[in-house]
Amino acid sequence: AKETAVLDLGFGLVLNPSTPFDVAEPFLELASILLVMSVEPGFGGQRFIAGVLPKIETARSRIDQLGLPTEIEVDGGVTAEVAGVLCAAGADILVAGTAIFGAPDPVAAVAALRSAAAGGVG
Repeated sequence: AKETAVLDLGFGLVLNPSTPFDVAEPFLELASILLVMSVEPGFGGQRFIAGVLPKIETARSRIDQLGLPTEIEVDGGVTAEVAGVLCAAGADILVAGTAIFGAPDPVAAVAALRSAAAGGVG
């Protein structure tokens, strides 16, 4: 008999900046991750849209209230200047592209992001 490998693939939801949290809420119990876009998808180097912070806070509150393991990921315009605020709002995972790869010293940029994020968590 041939054995078949079973992959446990997670289910994720993505919210664009203009999409309200309410759209994702009915599906939260199915999701292993909620990706909140903090720029309009399409190209790198855009500025962070601060208007997504209340959406992250609402998502964190609801996920915690329901006792779900769903992680909140934020992608778009993530820099050391906003990393702490994002983590304080409830983000678990931060995606940074230009802030790292566009920096003169990518290693220092990662260290600054980690430090800022840790400050937001603590």
